[in-house]
Amino acid sequence: MAADVTSSLVEDPPRISTGNEGLDEVLLGGLDADRMYLYEGRPGTGKTTIALQFLLEGARRGERVLYISLSETRRELELIARRHGWTLDGIDIFELSPPENILDPERELTVLHPAEVELSETTKLIFEQVETINPARLVVDSLSELRLLAQSSLRYRRQILALKHFFTTRKCTVVLLDDLTAQETDLQLHSISHGVVLLEQLAIEYGAERRRMRVIKMRGINFRGGFHDFKIEKGGLAIYPRLVAAEHHTSFAGDVTPSGNRELDKLLGGGLERGTNALLIGAAGVGKSSVALSYAIAAAERGEHSVYFAFDEGRGTLEARAQTLGLALRGKLDSGMIRYQQIDPAEMSPGEFAANVVRSVENDGARIVIIDSLNGYLNAMPDGRFLILQMHELLSYLAQQGVLTLLVLAQHGLVGPMDTPLDISYLSDAVIMLRYFEHGGAVRRALSVVKKRSGNHEHTIREFKLSSEGISVGPPLSNFSGIFSGTPTYHGDEAPLLDVRDHGDH
Repeated sequence: MAADVTSSLVEDPPRISTGNEGLDEVLLGGLDADRMYLYEGRPGTGKTTIALQFLLEGARRGERVLYISLSETRRELELIARRHGWTLDGIDIFELSPPENILDPERELTVLHPAEVELSETTKLIFEQVETINPARLVVDSLSELRLLAQSSLRYRRQILALKHFFTTRKCTVVLLDDLTAQETDLQLHSISHGVVLLEQLAIEYGAERRRMRVIKMRGINFRGGFHDFKIEKGGLAIYPRLVAAEHHTSFAGDVTPSGNRELDKLLGGGLERGTNALLIGAAGVGKSSVALSYAIAAAERGEHSVYFAFDEGRGTLEARAQTLGLALRGKLDSGMIRYQQIDPAEMSPGEFAANVVRSVENDGARIVIIDSLNGYLNAMPDGRFLILQMHELLSYLAQQGVLTLLVLAQHGLVGPMDTPLDISYLSDAVIMLRYFEHGGAVRRALSVVKKRSGNHEHTIREFKLSSEGISVGPPLSNFSGIFSGTPTYHGDEAPLLDVRDHGDH
C-alpha cells in the first residue's frame, strides 16, 4: 500500500499540447498545465502564429481561451488567421491597443491605449479581463509594451511578478510573448517563467531565410535540446525536431541487397548489406548516379520501395539517362515503387530534409535511400562545420532502420589528381571509387571497392561501361597500373578491355 501511495505522489501529471506537433515532440509530450511560459524572438520569427496555435488547440478541446493584445489589433490577428486557413471564432480577443480612429483630433484618447495609461492600470485591466473570462489558456502579446510603460527594470520585474502571483491561484496556462526589443536578454524574465522557447530567423548569403527554435529551459520537463529548424507555412509553424538516432531502432535481417548486376555484386563480395551505407565517389559524369539508380530499380523489381533525393538534376534528366541505359525507370516512378524528390538546397533547411528522409522510411517504407549528391547537400548547410554531425545522425538512423543508403559525391576534376570537397569516407561502411582513364585514344571507366567494413570484397580494379544494355562490368584490369591516377601503364594484351562501341557518356 505504501508503495502505491509513493507511486501516486510521483506520477507525472498529464501534459497539454502546445497546438504544434513539432514543438510537442521537442518537449516530449507538451507543457505542464497552469504554468507561465515565455516565447521570445525578434519580429518576424513566428511568435504570434505559434501562440495562436496554442489557443486554437484549447478552443478545439472546448476550453475558454483569451488573447490579450497590446501591440496588434483584432483585424491584424484575423488577417493572420485567415491566411493560415483558421477562424478565431473560439478565441476571446481583448485589445489594449488604440482603435483605428484614435488619431482623430476630435476624439479623446482611449484609456485602454497602453502608451497613455500607467503600467499598474494596464496590469489591472489584464487581471479584470482574466477574471471575467476565466480562461484555461491565455496569451499576452507582447511584453515589450509593458517594458516601455515600466521605464525601469525594477518596476517591470515587479509587474511580471504580480502577473505570476495572480496566475498561481488560477487554473490557467499562460504564454507571454516578447520580441526582444530590450538591449540584452532579460534573464529576470527567464527566471520567473516556467519555460522559455526561443525563435530565431537567420539571413544567409543566398536563398530563403532560415528559421530555428530552441527550448532554453523547462522546469521539470525533459526536452530535446539544441536548435530545431522550422518554417512558417499555411497552417502554422512546421517544426522539424533535431534527429537523434539513438531514439530510433528497429530489428531487421542483415541480408544482402543485390544491385541487379552480378559482376558488381561479385566485386562487392556478394553485395551491400542492409543497414549499411555506401559512398560512390568520382568525377562528374563517370556513372555514380547510374550505379545508384540500378540499386533502386532492382529493389522495385523485388517489390521494395526506394526514394531518390536529387540535389543536382531534374526528373526529366534522370529519366532520359535511364532510358539511354535501358533501365525501366519511368514505370517504377509512376507506380510509386521509386519516389523521386527534387531538393532545392537554397530553400530547404537540413532539418526539413532529415524529416523528409524519416518520413520516407517510416511512412513510405523505403528500403533504399539515395542522396545525389552530397555536394548539393553541403550547399544546403548554412554552416558547413555541422554537416558531418548531421550526416552522422542521419546515417545512424538509417542504419538502425535496416535501410541501405547510397551517397553520391562528385570530385573536382575529370582525370589525374582529384580534389574531394568533403571527406565523409570515415562515416561510410563502403566506398566505391569510379574513375576515368585513357587507353588507345578512348576514354574508359574503371571502378573499385576501396573500403567495405562488413564482409570481404575484391581488391581488384575493373573496367565498366554504360550502354543501352545497362551497366557492364568487365574482368579485373590485371595488366594495368596507375589507373586511378588517370595515367595508366599497360603491361599486356587488350583482352581484358571492354568493347568501346555503344559507350555513351552518362
